[in-house]
Amino acid sequence: MSRFRQRAVLTGCVLAAVLAAAGLFVTDYGIAPELWLTGLALGFLALLAALDPWVHRKRAAGLATDDNLDAATTALAHALHAQWNEECRARGLHDNLLDVHWSALQDGQGEPGHSDAVVRAFQRSPRMVFLGEPGAGKSTTAMLLTMGLLDRRTDGPVPFLLPLSTWDPNAEDVRTWMTRRLYEDHPALRNTELYGSYAGDLLVEQRRVFPVLDGLDQIPAEHRAAALDRINRAFPGSHPLVLTSRTDEFAEAGNPVRGAQVVQLQPLDQEEIAGYIRAVSDPVTAARWEPIFLHLRDEPDGRLADALSTPLAVWLAGIVYGYGEPSELLDRGRFPDRRAVEDHLVDRLVSSAFGDRGIAHQARASQVWPRDKATRWLTFLADQMRERGVLELGWWELRRSVGAVWLALLGAIALGAIGGFGVMWLMAYASTPKLAPITGLAAGLAVAVAALYASSDRAPKPRLGVWRSLVVVSGVLGTAAGLVFGALYGPAAGLVVGLGIAVAVALRFSLASSAELSHPSSPKWTMAQDRIAVWTGSLVLAVVFGAAAGLVFGPTQTGMVGLGLASGLMLGFTLSVLHLRWWWFTVARIWLALRGKLPWELMEFLEDARKLGVLRQAGAAYQFRHALVQDRLAGARPAEVKSDA
Repeated sequence: MSRFRQRAVLTGCVLAAVLAAAGLFVTDYGIAPELWLTGLALGFLALLAALDPWVHRKRAAGLATDDNLDAATTALAHALHAQWNEECRARGLHDNLLDVHWSALQDGQGEPGHSDAVVRAFQRSPRMVFLGEPGAGKSTTAMLLTMGLLDRRTDGPVPFLLPLSTWDPNAEDVRTWMTRRLYEDHPALRNTELYGSYAGDLLVEQRRVFPVLDGLDQIPAEHRAAALDRINRAFPGSHPLVLTSRTDEFAEAGNPVRGAQVVQLQPLDQEEIAGYIRAVSDPVTAARWEPIFLHLRDEPDGRLADALSTPLAVWLAGIVYGYGEPSELLDRGRFPDRRAVEDHLVDRLVSSAFGDRGIAHQARASQVWPRDKATRWLTFLADQMRERGVLELGWWELRRSVGAVWLALLGAIALGAIGGFGVMWLMAYASTPKLAPITGLAAGLAVAVAALYASSDRAPKPRLGVWRSLVVVSGVLGTAAGLVFGALYGPAAGLVVGLGIAVAVALRFSLASSAELSHPSSPKWTMAQDRIAVWTGSLVLAVVFGAAAGLVFGPTQTGMVGLGLASGLMLGFTLSVLHLRWWWFTVARIWLALRGKLPWELMEFLEDARKLGVLRQAGAAYQFRHALVQDRLAGARPAEVKSDA
């Protein structure tokens, strides 16, 4: 649905609700409620028919044209630019950027790896493989390259950065996976009215986007050679391509990327380490680092120089010792090798990020989180991600941390109780109070069964044909509900309920249509879309039931309008959340919070952890700042026994 049609439908829904209330409760000109509501319902359906994209399906049903794909490519580039620009800002990469160096394995020549140099190197050779040790800056280099190309793009393909940890080479082809991720991260590509059919598929097929694939080493060792073979076949030598990997894992795969320039990210020297620390520190803090700098000059090949030779380690050290004493790293007994230093810095990153009011204020965190609880919560998330073999934490995936059967039962019981109580409460004050318990129980069971069905993810989701029609679906469901209520409580009540259901369905269609491809993807934004759909549907049905209660029971009983509003809000909520990821996330979040596994304000905690440097954002999901942090928290890098010497 185009932005114009979306706004027009929203405006029509609001006007229908206002005019219905005005005609029933404000006018004193002798207009029969049935006549007023009938005219309003017919006018509303006529508006939907004029705006219905399905009615104009002949223009949208065909494959995306070149003009459609040009528009989609431009909008996608804007969305990705905004997304990665925000992430660069959040990681502090716009200022005090620590340059990396690389050498081409073919000729051994090296050059500095700041963002401009990386872009220039790619423009000379648009197929590149970046190799390096853990923490060497491979992912950051890939992100800066993506950002630099988007900054300079005027035409041509769009770089699409993807973590290879989300690809199973045995389950799907690399281009199929890339297309699926396009639709998942940017659902507005399914907007056939704006971009035609199969826009995401054609963007990949016609090479209007090219892959920046981060982390070949995250694919299981036994599948890496096959993965590289599939990448070579899907993106031949003339196709732009970027790949990152740890050095040994790439060599073990034994399958080169055809036509690619392979470069090795080089370790930092002591001058670069000292320059970065001084740049990000105040004079007092920088002075505390002088013993470390002297040690690095005296032992340029020593264990501390080795430990601080990666951008990740230097960044960690700068964060950890912003208020601490770095000279403790000179203790050879506590820190005999690189592994011990890295583990110490990761541990201190997590512990020092939380529980300090000054650090929280400086990072603009929403609150000061208790250190021990924050560590426990992050450890739980890292354990869950390790069990599933993923490096991305999507909020909608939290449901997988609760057993599927247990989650379904919890969600069904909660929704059944809310919906059943709403119906029973209304019926208890209606003309048939004796039927209230039975009616409420029946409604609660119906809602619970629907919730169990929805939780299975096997519920049919019509995508084609007449079920894509805004006017047909709204008209059919509204008519069905209206006939039932009309038979029970009279024509006026039936018309109110029918119109309200039609408005609710139209709103759901409108709000579910992603017209903003240019909007950057983020966890908060994707969750906000679900929340808007929930509360809009709930409020519409609250107004419907309030108006119906006033019509049916108003002449004889007081307070029925308010009771109808409250009951309608509860029932509307249950019907709105059934198929939304937000509900099942909420059920899982509450259950895990009750057990102490996660905080009550989970999204605020994750966003604060990102601001404090423990997490980073990748589209609509979060990741730990580095795989080393996740592995350490999950116990994949257990603490080594320290010598007492």
